[in-house]
Amino acid sequence: MKKSCLSLSLLLALVSITSIFNSVAGTLYPVVVGDRWGFVDKSGTLAINPQFDRAEAFSSGLAAFRLGGQWGYVDATGKIVINPQFESAAPFANGLAVVELGGRYGFVNQDGQYVVNPQYDAAGAFSEGRAAVKLKRRWGYIDKSSTVIIPTQFESAGEFSEGLAAFELGDRWGFIDLSGKIVINPQFDKAEAFSGTLAAIKLNRRWGFIDKNGQIVINPQFEEVRPFVKGVAPVRIGSRWGFVDIAGKITVNPQFDGADSFVQDLARVKLAGRWGFVDKNGRYVINPQFDEAGSFNEGLARVKVSRKTGYVDENGRYIWNPTN
Repeated sequence: MKKSCLSLSLLLALVSITSIFNSVAGTLYPVVVGDRWGFVDKSGTLAINPQFDRAEAFSSGLAAFRLGGQWGYVDATGKIVINPQFESAAPFANGLAVVELGGRYGFVNQDGQYVVNPQYDAAGAFSEGRAAVKLKRRWGYIDKSSTVIIPTQFESAGEFSEGLAAFELGDRWGFIDLSGKIVINPQFDKAEAFSGTLAAIKLNRRWGFIDKNGQIVINPQFEEVRPFVKGVAPVRIGSRWGFVDIAGKITVNPQFDGADSFVQDLARVKLAGRWGFVDKNGRYVINPQFDEAGSFNEGLARVKVSRKTGYVDENGRYIWNPTN
């Protein structure tokens, strides 16, 4: 049985490029020194000494860390506020975080108290007051009081965005509203969340975009796509990636080996095995030079060179040189 596109494993994979902000101490970034993880500030100064077996990005003022094989959470001062006790821990979203205990998933608040006891086979983050949960091979949705709002019935279920969520039923994807009512019938091979009033859908092995009425506004014609951000989306034609506007018009010719959505007016792109960053005109702002690169996050991007991780600013200058 397929898992939700927003399952915990995907959340953890995406955490390194998730937008983060801490109102007290400013944005902090996880770094590794030797075999221990700590955090630096935007200037590259160590703010939390390296001490963890693993550390993830801050979200809502807390960051997940692993110590002694268990996960907990630390605040921006380096104080452990939720003791390491979980098998896995996702970023906080809307005041709650998905955690795993005994192979089951639940939700804790920022005091570490269970709001939803570990009882589900899988779970996604809360968004618009709903979280997708999986039980006995079917997905449904709960609210923050642990009440089942939409009974488990779907083969897969995505996160709510702009009032709608993608779901899979009978190998076809459609969309439901916050009450669970089907508003776009399951008819697509695959569907992603709405972003900028448009959602990516796959039909007959090609991707296009629909509006909230389920009308196709950009015909399925692309091998792959990414979400629209500020009116622009990455698309793959053949083996090359470019960018289109909400009318489907190509704004940056397909020329890259990989591309992602724009964040802070820059998009990461791949060319000849190396990642760099371009502006909305497709001009390089940071030349392709990294083995891996995350999207920009409060002015910095996480990059890898020769398996070592560092951070660069929007001019491509290292504020933390790559370390293991």
